[in-house]
Amino acid sequence: MQEKSYFDTRSAKTLEKIEKLMNELPYFAENFFIGIENRTTPLTRLNYAYDLRIFFDFLAKKVFRNKHIGEIGLEDLEKLSASDIELFLSYLSHYTVNGKTESCNERGKARKLATIRSFFKYFFNKDAISSNVAAKVSMPKLHEKEIIRLESNGKINEIAAILNTADTGNGLTKKQQQFHHLTRVRDVAILTLFLGTGIRISELVGIDVNDIDFNTNAFIITRKGGNRKMLYFGPEVRSALEDYAVERNRNPASEKTKAFFLSLQNTRISTRTVQELVKKYAKIVSPLKKITPHKLRSTFGTNLYRETHDIYVVAATLGHKDVNTTKKHYADISDDIIKNAVTNVKLRDKND
Repeated sequence: MQEKSYFDTRSAKTLEKIEKLMNELPYFAENFFIGIENRTTPLTRLNYAYDLRIFFDFLAKKVFRNKHIGEIGLEDLEKLSASDIELFLSYLSHYTVNGKTESCNERGKARKLATIRSFFKYFFNKDAISSNVAAKVSMPKLHEKEIIRLESNGKINEIAAILNTADTGNGLTKKQQQFHHLTRVRDVAILTLFLGTGIRISELVGIDVNDIDFNTNAFIITRKGGNRKMLYFGPEVRSALEDYAVERNRNPASEKTKAFFLSLQNTRISTRTVQELVKKYAKIVSPLKKITPHKLRSTFGTNLYRETHDIYVVAATLGHKDVNTTKKHYADISDDIIKNAVTNVKLRDKND
């Protein structure tokens, strides 16, 4: 039997989770998920299911106190007001679901409100409810997030430092050093690929052996939504990937899987393992910054923008569907470029 791709396997597991969550939602929720299936990914629908479970748990506890979630019907949605949904947003600051105490920040609240809006809009458009009260609730005000990335300006070169740390193992605990010789080449390749191409963690984990072509310095990744995209890498990335490919091929167990990056158990490396290895090396190099794979992606985007001064090139390379997303993340770098350009404008030659 042919081995399934990482994304096919992930999609199947996600659909199983959605199916399980459906048993915890009112009967009519299934119509919503069927209705949005052709225009959303399984991961998007899973997040919707989690959000709706919290929402209906709230309704059962705080609004329809004499009903279980399964007893809530569309006629009950008709009874809700915008104030009820605003109360839900307040509830999200500190709530309990499935025995766990949770809390949402402004972005978490905004995402859940967006889910509820989509849910009400669907049934309103289907004439299943007479009004869409969710549309009357304003989105929470979102404050700008601090942009965190590794620096490589002047005397500070955190990019080189994290790669050197992964290469040498300097700064690791004794326990970490016991395994370092087994993962050194792989970890350097992973960090170099993040920093040299800006791909997402899921895109990296999903790379198969046949997705990389060293003859053209190109590789294929699967973007959000399932689209396949060819990207290119430079000499440093090529060198790191080739070193790892040689080591990987020495391992007889590697023939049993098409995954490029392997765990110590000779299976496809997990996103959790990648997150932990990035955290491990970044903590040594930059202990005050919470560096994640996504922050390495931001680091690459910053360097690419400084190199090209072209926000559209950065957007295309990072796979942003909306260039405004890219502008938002790299606005401060744009200000730096503008400042440098303005200060270098000459109005009079000194010899005049």
